[in-house]
Amino acid sequence: MAAQGSAPRATMDLRVRVWGMGANDQPFFQNAVAQNISATGACIYGIEKELKVGDVIGVQYETKKARCKVVWIVDAGGVKKLQIGVQLVADQECPWKSMLPPEAQAAVVPVGYDNRRKFFRHKISFPLELRDERVNTPMRVNATDISGNGCYVETVMPLPIATSLKVELWIGEEHVQTSAIVRTCDPGVGMGIEFTGLTEDTKRRFQAHLDQVDPGGLATAPQFTR
Repeated sequence: MAAQGSAPRATMDLRVRVWGMGANDQPFFQNAVAQNISATGACIYGIEKELKVGDVIGVQYETKKARCKVVWIVDAGGVKKLQIGVQLVADQECPWKSMLPPEAQAAVVPVGYDNRRKFFRHKISFPLELRDERVNTPMRVNATDISGNGCYVETVMPLPIATSLKVELWIGEEHVQTSAIVRTCDPGVGMGIEFTGLTEDTKRRFQAHLDQVDPGGLATAPQFTR
């Protein structure tokens, strides 16, 4: 069974790390093996926890992480246990790109820009303080995939979609507070947050700060016209 339709695939065994929320509502972390890899997904076997089609899980190959959606599940039995087909979530970088043959690498679409504002998303660890407005308890986290518009926070217990937040961050020496809202919730993996209270000027200044902190990320960014 193919995970990704007609996408060019490479048949090999890659040791990967997988995590998320099982069907029993308990988080899991385990090693597994990815096969039939492509620019947009893979077949992964050795899964020990029951999952559902549509679940979002985290997958890591070597140092690169990505969020993937489960598109099919087969009970393969024996050593292979549960076998799943996964598809990269939109705008996720292919973690096994370097292992793909040239014809498959050509299918990898560059990612990084937020199409709403054309801000580049930097894959760096960036400290933030979040406060759920319902309880006002501070949560110190490190965001990933961050831009002037928002960020993704990896957490086993993400907050529900539409949760209102207060966010504190630093632009260099400038302390900034803003309102925010949870836009995506991937149980066992993390949540996507939009900064709703930043002015356009502050968004651009924050984006410029991120570009300065992570100039290497811009070196691989696709070109665009404003």
